[in-house]
Amino acid sequence: MRAGRFMANAIQQIAEIQALAAPRDRIRIPPEIDVPITPRVRALIDTEQFHRLAHVSQLGLVSRVYPAAHHRRFEHSLGVYRLSLLFLRHLSHDHRFQTLIEPRDAELLIVAALLHDIGHWPFCHLIEDLKLDGIPRHETFARKILTEGELSQVLNDQWSLDGHEVADVLENSDLDAKAQLISSILSGPIDVDKMDYLTRDSLHAGVPYGRNFDHARLIGSLCLNQQGDGLAVSEKGRTAAEMMVFARYVMFSEVYWHHAVRAATAMLQRAFYLLQDDLDFSSLFLMTEQPFIDELERTGAQQASTTELLQGLFGSRRQLYKRQLECSYYEQPEIYSKLARQTYGRLFELSTSMAENLSRLLGSQVDSHQVLIDAPPVKLEVQFAVDIYDGKQDCYRPLGDVSPVVRTLAEKQFDDYVKRVRVFVHPALAQRIQESGQTIGWSDLI
Repeated sequence: MRAGRFMANAIQQIAEIQALAAPRDRIRIPPEIDVPITPRVRALIDTEQFHRLAHVSQLGLVSRVYPAAHHRRFEHSLGVYRLSLLFLRHLSHDHRFQTLIEPRDAELLIVAALLHDIGHWPFCHLIEDLKLDGIPRHETFARKILTEGELSQVLNDQWSLDGHEVADVLENSDLDAKAQLISSILSGPIDVDKMDYLTRDSLHAGVPYGRNFDHARLIGSLCLNQQGDGLAVSEKGRTAAEMMVFARYVMFSEVYWHHAVRAATAMLQRAFYLLQDDLDFSSLFLMTEQPFIDELERTGAQQASTTELLQGLFGSRRQLYKRQLECSYYEQPEIYSKLARQTYGRLFELSTSMAENLSRLLGSQVDSHQVLIDAPPVKLEVQFAVDIYDGKQDCYRPLGDVSPVVRTLAEKQFDDYVKRVRVFVHPALAQRIQESGQTIGWSDLI
C-alpha cells in the first residue's frame, strides 16, 4: 500500500500536473481555459515543427460551411495536452494504474498528447481516405518529424525521451499492456483527443451539440477496464458517457458529414486524385495550409478540370457542387451498397460513367469532373465500446448493455446512420438538369 501511495505521489509530482493548480506560465485557449506551460513544454511548443500546427486548420473545409470554424491544430493540441494532465491526476489515485504506470510512462503520455497531431498535413483526413499509393497514415508520417531535427533534440534533452517512443504510442501497434493503456488514453472510446475536439469543434462551428456532456463528471469516473489495458467508467459516469456518445453522433451528422461540407470534400478529393502523379508528397505534407493550397493550384493550372474544382473552393467566390442524390443504408440500401466502402478509384470510374450517361440523356457534353460521388470510405469509424464498472457488484458491463441510447448506436453501424452516399454535380450542370425538365433516375445511371 505504501508503494502505491508513493507511486501516486510520484505521478502527482510531475511538474506539469502540479502546474494545473498554480501555473506560473499559461496559455489561454477557448473556452476560457488556462493551459499550464512548464519550461520543457515551452521548449516543445517553440519548435518549428510544432509551430507549423498554428497554420493548419483543425477542420479544413468545414469553414466553407461554418465560417467561424477556423481554429487550428495548435490550439487543439494544447487542449489535448491539458486533458492528459487531468486524466493522469485522477487516475494516479487508482491502485491498478499506480502499479502499472510509472512517472516516466506518464511523461510519455503527456508528450504524446501534446504532439499527437504533429504528423497532420492540411486537409489530412480527406486525403488519407483516398488510400492512394505513397500516402502514409499521418501517425506514420509523424515518426519522421519526431525523430529528426529540433523536435527530436528537445525530446532527448528536456524529456529524456526518444522520438521513436512517442511515435510508437501514436501508431498504436504491437504494444504491451502498459503501452496499450497509454495509447488508449490518446485514442480510445473515451480519450483526450475526442473529448477536446468534440467540444472545440462545436464551439467554433457555433453549434451546441459537441458540448453537451459533463467533462468533469466523466473524468472523475474514469478507471481501468477489467483487462487493465484500457479505460472504463464507473457507474456514476454512465450518463456523461452516454452524452458523449450522442455528442459524437450529432457532430458527425450535423457538422463533419453535413452535405455542403461533403460537397467541398468531394471537390478537393477529386482535384487531389487528378493531380497525384504530379505532386511531391514528401514536401507537400510538410507545408502549412496556404502554401499547400498554392501548390495544388500551381500544379493544376494547366488542367481546366482541377482549376475549376480548386477555384470553387479557394477562389474569390465560393462555388460548391450541388447535391442531386442522398441516401443512407436504411433509405435506399441497393444504391448505398453499390457505392459505400468502395475504393476511390472505383468511385472515380462510376462517376465518370455517370457523366457519360448524363451526356447522352441531356444531349450535350457533361465533363467527368462535373459529377462527384461521395460515399463512406473503406475504413469504418471506431465503435464506442466502453465498459461500465459496477462497484457494488464488482463487475464490468458494456455500456451498450446498460444504456438504450448507446445500444441503438452500437447495434447498428455508426457509419450507416451518419455517413450517407451522395452525388454532387457542378452548379451549371445542376441548372441544366433543372431546365431540361427531366427526372433523373440516378440509380439507373450508376
